[in-house]
Amino acid sequence: MTETITALSGTPTAAREPILEIRDLHVGYGYGESPVRALRGVNLTLHRGEVLGLAGESGCGKSTLAYAATRLLPPPGLIMGGEVLYHGAQGSGEPPVDILSMTDKELRASRWEDVAIVFQGAMNSLNPVYRIGRQLMDAIAAHRKDSTKAERAERARELLSMVGIAPDRVSAFPHELSGGMRQRVMIAMALALEPKVLIMDEPTTALDVVMQRQILEQVIDLRDRLGFSVIFITHDVSLLIEVADRIAIMYAGEIIEEASASDVYRRPRHPYAHGLLHSFPPLHGPKRPLAGIPGSPPDLQALPSGCPFRVRCDHVMDACSQIQPVLGPTRLNEPGRQVACLLHDAALAPTLPESLSR
Repeated sequence: MTETITALSGTPTAAREPILEIRDLHVGYGYGESPVRALRGVNLTLHRGEVLGLAGESGCGKSTLAYAATRLLPPPGLIMGGEVLYHGAQGSGEPPVDILSMTDKELRASRWEDVAIVFQGAMNSLNPVYRIGRQLMDAIAAHRKDSTKAERAERARELLSMVGIAPDRVSAFPHELSGGMRQRVMIAMALALEPKVLIMDEPTTALDVVMQRQILEQVIDLRDRLGFSVIFITHDVSLLIEVADRIAIMYAGEIIEEASASDVYRRPRHPYAHGLLHSFPPLHGPKRPLAGIPGSPPDLQALPSGCPFRVRCDHVMDACSQIQPVLGPTRLNEPGRQVACLLHDAALAPTLPESLSR
C-alpha cells in the first residue's frame, strides 16, 4: 500500500494555499418548520493542487455537500446557512467570492470555468441523442463565444485524446461507448475550460476494478499536468487511500475526522473511521477477519442526543449521550489532524483505546 500511495498521490507540501473553503454549511431537505438536516455545520478546505477525499456510508451527506457547494442542489433541498468561498487566481490578491451569494449570471460564468463537477451516472449525464463531439463543443461554445466551430471541434478531439479516447470517437453516440469511456468523456467535458476545482461524485461506481484503476491514474496524471484541485467523493475508503492527499470522513451530515491519507489508513482516530477501514480486507500482510460496523446509519429526522455515532460505538461513555463532539485536535496533539470524538477529551475519557492510539 505504501508504494501505491507514493505512486498516485503526493501533492507538494508547499501547495497549502486554499482554493475552496466551505464554512459552517447547513443543508436541509423538505419544506415547513422541520426540514431534515442533511448537513450540520460542515467546514472543509481544499488547497491548490490537492486531492481531497470525502468518504462515508451512503446517506451521510457526501453528494449533498457537493451539490450544495456548487448550487446544484435540487428541490426540496435548501441551503440553510454557511459560505462556500472560491479563491481566484493564485497571487492575484483578490478577495474570495462566496458561490452561495453569486447572481445567476455570475454563477453561469463561474461554472465549468472555476468549478466543474463529474456526476456519478455518466450515461444519465450525457444526452443520448447527441454525438459526443457536439456535447463537448456545446460546453465550450457557451463560454467561448468568440471561438469558431473548427476551433471547438479541434478542442473536442484534443479533450478526448487527453483522457485516453481516440479523437475520431467525437462522432460516436453515448450508447456506442463503454461505461468507462463514457465516464472519461464526462471528465473531458469537466476539464474543457480548464477549471481550477474538479468535484468528482463517485466517478468509478459500477465500473470494474481494472477500469477504476485506469480512471484514477488518468485523473492523477491530469491533475499533475494541469494543476487543478480535486474533491473525490466515494464510500470506498480503500480507493481514497490510493488517490487522495487528505481524507475527510463524514457521518450523519458532519465531518468527524480529517487527516492525511496515510494517517487515516495507518492511524485512524475516530471509532467510525476505524470501523470503515476494517470493513475491507487488507491488501498486504496477514489475513484478518472483517469486523464491520454494527447497526445502521441514524435517521436524520430523529438523531440521538449527544454523539450521533454512540449507538454503534464500541467505546461509548455516559458523556456521549449528553455532549455532541466538535471537530478539533486529537488527544495526541498530532499536527494536521482533526477528530470529533469525546475519547480525545482527557477530562471525559481517562484513557484512549489502544486501537485509536497506535
